[in-house]
Amino acid sequence: MSIRKICAVITARPSYSRVKTALQAIQAHPKLELQLVVAGSALLDRYGNAVDFIEKDGFTVNEKVFIVLEGENKTAMAKTTGLGVMELANVFFNLNPDAVLTIADRFETIATSIAAAYQNIPLIHLQGGEVTGNIDEKVRHANTKLADIHFVTSEDAKTRVQKLGEDPDFVFNTGCPSIDIAAEVLENPALDFNPIEKYGGVGASISADKDYIVVMQHPVTTEYHQAKEDVQKTLRAVDKLGIPTFWFWPNVDAGADGTSNGIRSYREIEKPGNIHFFKNMEPRDFLRLLLNSKCLVGNSSVGIRECAFLGVPVVNIGTRQNKRLRGNNVLDVSYNEEAIREGVEAQLHHPKNKRSSVYGNGNSGKQIADILATVELRYHKTISY
Repeated sequence: MSIRKICAVITARPSYSRVKTALQAIQAHPKLELQLVVAGSALLDRYGNAVDFIEKDGFTVNEKVFIVLEGENKTAMAKTTGLGVMELANVFFNLNPDAVLTIADRFETIATSIAAAYQNIPLIHLQGGEVTGNIDEKVRHANTKLADIHFVTSEDAKTRVQKLGEDPDFVFNTGCPSIDIAAEVLENPALDFNPIEKYGGVGASISADKDYIVVMQHPVTTEYHQAKEDVQKTLRAVDKLGIPTFWFWPNVDAGADGTSNGIRSYREIEKPGNIHFFKNMEPRDFLRLLLNSKCLVGNSSVGIRECAFLGVPVVNIGTRQNKRLRGNNVLDVSYNEEAIREGVEAQLHHPKNKRSSVYGNGNSGKQIADILATVELRYHKTISY
């Protein structure tokens, strides 16, 4: 059998950690060739320049595709997606892959799916079948219907993809590749670096030597007009707690301007003495920082996935992770300053949770590569009944 060219498209910072070990396994597999395309906010400095970490990890980037329009509102999201279809169509035409891999549910991932499916290129979708209740869910299910091969992260998601009419023979529960990295971190859990010395950032000079928390809060695309107000409620709650806090910049979504402006204005006016802000970290360093924290605060899916596996307590704010399958590490609160503060205080005194393997056991990447080496690469399907 000839070597199969698998083209993976990474469009944002979180997508890389979600697929890194699968990329490594594809690259190492004797029957596969990795083609890597980096696009969208993964190329932008203001969102952490994920491409730098990708290249540092030893990957060769075949194409860089700049598609993000300024505005960070719902119209800019739609136009960015349109540009993505146009640009990625040319990329796939030139690279001529045997299959294309799209990741999860960010709005621009649908551009990857359309550009591949319309050119009769078999489409692989990672992390289909999950639910959250916002625009991401629409994109995720649309990717599922355009895709030919599905790598899901749980039995719950596998059942849902099959209910959407997908052929069970092409739906594989491999777990989430990000759990592979979390499993590696558990083998060497010590926080062996100084976050501020290694990654810079701005804000208060705090230490990870004592108890600290981590915050990662993104705008909700269906509630984007509330983004600034929402993030400032969290800022006030965390500021009043006084505990050292490592806070990460939001994703590029509708409302990201509001979240970013809310952070900047609060930082400049209130000058919180316990918060330090970062754009990005290498996936392994980020998970090690999480593992050694007292809890994660915000609305990131890392609280639902990796923190469940690591047993890290989470205060999940608002609706962004609504209905997503979770372990017992999550405490849900509303966008209310007092509720957030009380939630954090409760988790600060909560012992580490029992670790959950609901999203995998740490061998996802190799499973994905092995399946891709042998599975039928088809680009036509009908709904199974």
